[in-house]
Amino acid sequence: MRINKVALAVTALLAASQVHAAGFQVSEHSASGLGRAFAGEAAIGDDAASLARNPALMATFDKAQLSVVGSYVSPDIDVTSPVVGLDANDVAPAQTVPAMYYIQPLNEKVAVGLAIYSNYGTGTEYPDDYAAGAIAGSTTIMSVNFNPNVSYRVNEQLSLGAGVSFVYATAELKRNAGSVGAGYGGDSSSNVADMEGDGYGFGWNLGALYEFNQNNRVGISYKSKVKTELEGEYKGTASSNMKSGSPLFDQKTVEGTLDINLPSILEISGYHKLTDKFAVSYSWMYTTWSDFGDIVAEGSECGNVPIPGAIPGVCLEKKEDFNNSSRYAVGGEYYLSEAITLRAGYAFDEQAGQATLSIPDTDRNWYTAGVTYKASQALSFDFAAALVAGKEITFVEENIPFTSSGDAYIYSAQMNYSF
Repeated sequence: MRINKVALAVTALLAASQVHAAGFQVSEHSASGLGRAFAGEAAIGDDAASLARNPALMATFDKAQLSVVGSYVSPDIDVTSPVVGLDANDVAPAQTVPAMYYIQPLNEKVAVGLAIYSNYGTGTEYPDDYAAGAIAGSTTIMSVNFNPNVSYRVNEQLSLGAGVSFVYATAELKRNAGSVGAGYGGDSSSNVADMEGDGYGFGWNLGALYEFNQNNRVGISYKSKVKTELEGEYKGTASSNMKSGSPLFDQKTVEGTLDINLPSILEISGYHKLTDKFAVSYSWMYTTWSDFGDIVAEGSECGNVPIPGAIPGVCLEKKEDFNNSSRYAVGGEYYLSEAITLRAGYAFDEQAGQATLSIPDTDRNWYTAGVTYKASQALSFDFAAALVAGKEITFVEENIPFTSSGDAYIYSAQMNYSF
């Protein structure tokens, strides 16, 4: 993988996190789940998209089902600073998040399934001539989780599930000289770092479901940490041969690597149908962001230049300060008729990392609503929308104060077909 893709992948991953969830987590796994703010996702199992949260839920299916999901995330994130020239608007571009799930019961005890979705990914984009371009720039990352699973019904109450994950990630990162460019003979848009690359990692997941009766159940699931090894190319000041005397010139493209740890996720959920018409659900999700660590892209041809901060063998290094975080969600469903189900939900998403220009992380409040339309016994559609309100946060980076603020709007649609 090219190192410019590598460092970029990590930085990009962390960048647009304010749009979605804590850190750079992607939660848009289903439209049905979005309608209730993803409350109860490890316990409900109302469609095949439940595979993204708990494999044990496959045991509740008596027919094969396919779910296809598309979500559109439209953020509105602005960054301001008392320093002239450092304001930036709409730093997080809109994104589309697809997903697909299939569940196949084999008999009354065993079911198998495949989930294809993303747990992590994001992006931010600042103007090419942004004065703080060396710490902002553009960042993009995409990860895809190919996740086959199997479930086993132990008895009428208890079901267990397990799966393995192949995670593929691709990323790109660009940084410009900004206000210091002229001092090195360049300009604000001169390249400081350009990285791109891809790689993969492996993980596993477990789940359990306990059904007290038809109307009350609880679930628990765990996704392991995934170490993703990225390889790619890097071109920037760390790879300059300094023939011209400036690190902005004579940059060469070199190979590099970057290892990133995607955090583990624990989720506990419950679902309770209180009347024939109304049900409530809840979830607690815990993500071990402390596993993430610093971003360090390495290459044998990097860092061998006489410039401040140069470290032999290091193409790019970015210190991160991440702590484990929780997400709390509660939702409600109203069964208006046999064909229509209405949903609403609220969630509080804790900040995971110290905010930076590339990762403007903060606390978020989710306000969601959704509906399911059952067109026939085999075919149903889900639609949902959400307002993710980010808390305004002030932070300091490179001794410069910044304030980040903004919200995101999410729209999701889903089709479910039973065979």
